[in-house]
Amino acid sequence: MDQANPFETPKTFAVHRAEYLVGFAVSTGLIIAHFSEIRWWVWIVLFLYIDLIGYIPGAVAFKRSGGRPIHKAYYVLYNVMHSMITQAAVIGLWCWWIGPEWALLAIPWHLSGDRGLFGNFTKSFALPYEPVRHKGYLRLLDDLGLAHPKPVGHALDPEPVGHLPATARTTTPAPAAAADAAAADAAGAAGGAGAPGGQRPVSTAAR
Repeated sequence: MDQANPFETPKTFAVHRAEYLVGFAVSTGLIIAHFSEIRWWVWIVLFLYIDLIGYIPGAVAFKRSGGRPIHKAYYVLYNVMHSMITQAAVIGLWCWWIGPEWALLAIPWHLSGDRGLFGNFTKSFALPYEPVRHKGYLRLLDDLGLAHPKPVGHALDPEPVGHLPATARTTTPAPAAAADAAAADAAGAAGGAGAPGGQRPVSTAAR
């Protein structure tokens, strides 16, 4: 949102995506206008290689992880291959060595579509490889008085998935921990607006 608070709320995220939707629309228009001039086998290769290198290996590793963390190299591969800087360099080198051609539109069409249509931006080491609703972010939205975003992607998977070591997750809480959690929930329900310091209770969806 700003330099002191480098995160996005659901609305600012939607605006950010809208900017890339403009790029996607422009790329689509140029592809249609120059349809007959495109070398389509080159277009397909340029479109696919980004995900073949940058996304699919990490997606497969995430699927197979069983809740265990996957190697950070998968995050780096994704971020490098889906970087505007990297792909601008690819386009520049292609124009220098082979020459400019309309098939290169596959690259901005892919990147702007990923971000504008699907909301896929840079992947952080601090989060699972695939999108999973993070309880800390939901609590932050509660603190800001903002509605929770609609669940997407892997939002219904157990949290954390492919992020924290499996040993850090427990399937059955210890009796003392369960009792403490129950007491905390009861206190929160009873406290409501009268919680210490006037703090708003966190919604159940964020717990």
